[in-house]
Amino acid sequence: MQELKLVNINKIYSGKVQAVYDFNLDVPYGEFVVFVGPSGCGKSTILRMIAGLEDITSGDMYIGSERVNNVAPADRDISMVFQNYALYGHMSVYENIGFSLTIRHESADVRHEKVMEAAEIVGLKDTLNRFPRNISGGQRQRVAMGRSIVSDASIILMDEPLSNLDAKLRVQSRRALLKLHQQLKNTFIYVTHDQTEAMTLADRIVVMNDGRLQQVGTPLEVYSKPANIFVAGFIGTPAMNFIDGQIKDSHFIAPGIDLTLSPEQLASLNGYHGKDIVLGIRPEHCTLTPNGTSGDRISGEIYIKEYLGNYTLFHLDIGGKTYYAARLKAHISKTLGDSLEIYPDVSNAHFFDTNTGERLQLEES
Repeated sequence: MQELKLVNINKIYSGKVQAVYDFNLDVPYGEFVVFVGPSGCGKSTILRMIAGLEDITSGDMYIGSERVNNVAPADRDISMVFQNYALYGHMSVYENIGFSLTIRHESADVRHEKVMEAAEIVGLKDTLNRFPRNISGGQRQRVAMGRSIVSDASIILMDEPLSNLDAKLRVQSRRALLKLHQQLKNTFIYVTHDQTEAMTLADRIVVMNDGRLQQVGTPLEVYSKPANIFVAGFIGTPAMNFIDGQIKDSHFIAPGIDLTLSPEQLASLNGYHGKDIVLGIRPEHCTLTPNGTSGDRISGEIYIKEYLGNYTLFHLDIGGKTYYAARLKAHISKTLGDSLEIYPDVSNAHFFDTNTGERLQLEES
C-alpha cells in the first residue's frame, strides 16, 4: 500500500528522439489515475516505464521509498492489462487467469481459491472451461483483468484495454472497471486517447501532449479550469470554441462578434486591454434566449446541423470568417444556410494568452 512517484522522468530513444520530457507525478495508493492525450503523446511510454518494460533515460521512479528504476518488472508489485489482452489461446479461461500463480508454483488449492475468487469478481464463473476464441471481446477483457487480480499487485496498469470493444460494450466495461476498483481498492493507472473514458473513470486525469504533461486534476478541474488551449480543446465534447479577438473598453471584439465582459473579468485581464487574446466558450454554454448577465448575441449562418437526439449541434459561419459551434437542447426547424441567433453565457468564458496558450486565471472572489 505505497504511493507511486515519478520525478523528472525523461525518455530518449536511439536517434535522439525524445518521447517524454521532465515528467513529474505523485499517485497516492488506491487512486484511479487516467492518462489521456492524442496518439503519440507519450502516455503509453510512461506506462511501460512504470511497468519496467522501457528503461528510464533520466529521472527517478519510486514505489514507496524504494527507487525502482533498475528493479525487474516481476519485482515491482505491478500487473498490466494490455490492449490486445495477451491471452494464451491454448489455455482455458481458468488457466489464463491462474497463469501467474502457476509460474510461481503456488499449490493447486491456493491457485484454485484465487482463480475462483477473481472469476467471481469479474463475472466469469460460467466460462472458466472455455477458450479465448470461444468468448466475446468483453469477456476476454475481463479474463485479462482477472489475471491481474490474482497477481495481488498493488498497482494495476491498463493500456487502452477497451479500445477493441464496440460502443455499448465499452460503456458496460467502464462501469465494471469502476466497480472493480471499488472492490480491490488498489491503484489503477489507465491509458486512453478517449477523453470520455478519462472523464467517467478517473479520480484524477493526467493530460499529455507531445511528451509533456499539460495538466493534472480531477475531471471537474480539467473541464472547468483547463490549464491551456490544448487541454480546453481536448477535454469536452464537442470541443470548446476559440475566438481570436481583442479587449476594447468593456467588450471582447472579433469579426462579427461583440461580447460584454463583467467588471471581474476585465479586472483579471488588466494588461491585455487592446491586445490580441483568445476567448474560449463551450458549445453547451449557448442558448436561444439570454442566459448570462449581458444578453449579448451572436448571429451566423448554419453550415452544419447535427441532430443528436436530446440536443442539436449547430456550426455557424459568422461573417465568412469565424466558425462557431452551439449545442442547443431545443428542436429547431432551421436548416443549412439559414440565419441563427444564439446567446453565449460569457460568464462561463475562458481567456487564453495568444502567444503561450496558457489560460488567464480569473481572480478568486
